Amino acid sequence: MSKVPGWLGRVGAGLTRMGERLEERRNEGAPDTDDELLGGAPRSPESVPPPPAYAPAVSARPDPVAAIPWGMRVAAEAGWRLLVLAGTLWVLMRAISAVQLVVLAFAAALLVTAMLQPTVVRLCRLGLPRGFATAVTAILGFVVMGLVGWFVVWQVMDNLDNLSDRVRDGIDELKRWLLDSPFHVTESQINDIAQNLSDTIGTNTEEITSAGLQGVSVMVEVVTGILLAMFSTLFLLYDGRRIWEWVLKLVPAQAREGVAGAGPRAWRTLTAYVRGTVIVALIDAIFIGLGIYFLDVPLAVPLAVFIFLFAFIPLVGAVVSGALAVVVALVTQGVFTALMVLVVVLAVQQIEGHVLQPFILGRAVRVHPLAVVLAVACGGLTAGIGGAVVAVPLVAVTNTVVGYLRVYGREQALRHSPPPHGSTSLDAAAATAAAEEARPAQGRTPEEPE
Repeated sequence: MSKVPGWLGRVGAGLTRMGERLEERRNEGAPDTDDELLGGAPRSPESVPPPPAYAPAVSARPDPVAAIPWGMRVAAEAGWRLLVLAGTLWVLMRAISAVQLVVLAFAAALLVTAMLQPTVVRLCRLGLPRGFATAVTAILGFVVMGLVGWFVVWQVMDNLDNLSDRVRDGIDELKRWLLDSPFHVTESQINDIAQNLSDTIGTNTEEITSAGLQGVSVMVEVVTGILLAMFSTLFLLYDGRRIWEWVLKLVPAQAREGVAGAGPRAWRTLTAYVRGTVIVALIDAIFIGLGIYFLDVPLAVPLAVFIFLFAFIPLVGAVVSGALAVVVALVTQGVFTALMVLVVVLAVQQIEGHVLQPFILGRAVRVHPLAVVLAVACGGLTAGIGGAVVAVPLVAVTNTVVGYLRVYGREQALRHSPPPHGSTSLDAAAATAAAEEARPAQGRTPEEPE
């Protein structure tokens, strides 16, 4: 019995030492596993003990990016980029609408410059100084445009009295035709319609007066736009090359070479569009004007000028000018003459659409008809008639620039990509030939517009 207290003391001392070692290992971050305490092999600090067999299976949560389907990720990546582009376009359109008069005047100056610039180049090749050639071309161009406008106004004012008499006779004839027509229209109904029109005009006198005042402000804006366009045209004709070089300096250096190559091609496209449209509009005006003249329709020359001007508005301009000619023929010469004018207008426009435009414009300006319709609609909604005139050449130039930059980027990628391992000089020559074939057909070296 005397040995029991000693044994118990040793057991107590051993348990005390074991507790101290356990506390030290806990402080050091060592795992306090039963295996190590019982003399087993110690585990690594990074290892995690497996769950017991009776614990429910819990699947690990995947990465949120990996959980999203690939198609949705692509749509999200494209979506936010489209939002950025849409926001940029919205801000750009707001800025353009704030200075719409200046933008339209400069766009008109670009179109006039594209029409007159070949004349300046020819005069310079004949030995004239550039300043003198620019002055002669601009003065002649503006004088011709002014004379055409004056001639139209003079013809309208000179034939106004005769036209009003013919319009009255035409209205009376139309009234008699309606009375004898199978539509069973009575004279009282026609008089009621005329009285309603008169009452409407009488009750809306204030609106008509305000519209007249707005018309005065519109005329002031038109005169201001014409002066801006003339001023811009002079500088574009004289100093176009230096202006283009200054614009290139604003482009980042990495993209400057591609923009320098796309610029001349865009200018050639714009010049081809303006030349082709002028020639087609002139042919339309001459043949439709001759048809109207031989059918003894009054104001044949002003109508021909209107047909020429409205031809610069694709699709819509031909319809409006043709309808105007038919209406004038109807109220002045009767139904038969109006039908004959309609036949002449349709025949000339069919020849224009299927023969003249493909032959004159050719491959230089090739825009899908759907793109033309959408461009004219968007331009008209954004900036009225001026926007409709500018929309199609803008789309044509954009198409040329995007096509060239796409081919240029592909060529640069082929040129700077490392050759494959073990390639021969024949392979390198084939790659170079493929890159040369991928370049646009119009122009191999970048040129700057005059």
